Amino acid sequence: MSAIRIGIVGFGKIARDQHLPALNDNPAYELVAVASPSRVPDSLPHYTSMTAMLDAVPEMDAVALCVPPAVRYGLASEALARGCHVLLEKPPGATLAEVGELERQARVADRTLFASWHSRHAPAVAPAREWLKSRRIIGVDIEWKEDVCVWHPGQDWIWEPGGMGVFDPGINALSIATAILDEPFFFREGVLAVPDNRQAPIAADLGFASAAGYPVNAAFDFRQQGPQIWDIHIETDGGKLTLSKGGSQLLVDGELQLEAPEQEYPGLYQRFAELIGRGEHDVDASPLRHVADAFLLGRRVIVDPFHWQRD
Repeated sequence: MSAIRIGIVGFGKIARDQHLPALNDNPAYELVAVASPSRVPDSLPHYTSMTAMLDAVPEMDAVALCVPPAVRYGLASEALARGCHVLLEKPPGATLAEVGELERQARVADRTLFASWHSRHAPAVAPAREWLKSRRIIGVDIEWKEDVCVWHPGQDWIWEPGGMGVFDPGINALSIATAILDEPFFFREGVLAVPDNRQAPIAADLGFASAAGYPVNAAFDFRQQGPQIWDIHIETDGGKLTLSKGGSQLLVDGELQLEAPEQEYPGLYQRFAELIGRGEHDVDASPLRHVADAFLLGRRVIVDPFHWQRD
């Protein structure tokens, strides 16, 4: 099979830090162009819009959409209509309705649509799921706390409707939880802390309940100072499993079982290539559905205004 000719659409921090090196290191792909209004490396053909890129490179096989979710649907729909396979950065869309319609369009176009959840490719996630299969879960506690000024410096879109605020990283935790827990779980109650001068929450405390009856609690916070926290703790009848450091570390009863370098985006692109090769789709919207439920049923409280600390 010849290399998949792919273009990146949107060239912000995540595309520079993760997508670009993952593609450059994978022989299954040939990165042929970038579409972005921002500056890109001089070695890459650069277009200011995806339409211009596809006009100039009609033989493009696939695109990776790394733009904010509010504009993702229109770009994905155009790419599918023009015969491209599409990888959607998380979340796959601004609304569940958009994601469902894109899946329909992909099937009509006979193109692969991949709603990618990069955290599911963290090295300890699959081993954690395997360990849990033979044990009864008693309760789950998720703690996902990071500094927005480090991970989204000056990115005001994240505070707008559709930007999701603290759910932008929090959905990563939910993507892991939905991948490793056999039982579905449902939102029951929660509090969303919204800065007085913003539209999206800066923190959230959420309570879910599984179909089996055990609690799944989550605490998300964008105000974390010092060490960043990306942990999932699962109490079982056979001990306590902890996924730490975003899923790169696995502990049982505090004893380290596995630790490996972060390889999320290489794994994500390997999965995309496999889907294209088999003519399949992977459009799991369950993490986004949990976020939508939290916005629908969660109680909002107004907190102090947020200002960029490094303005």
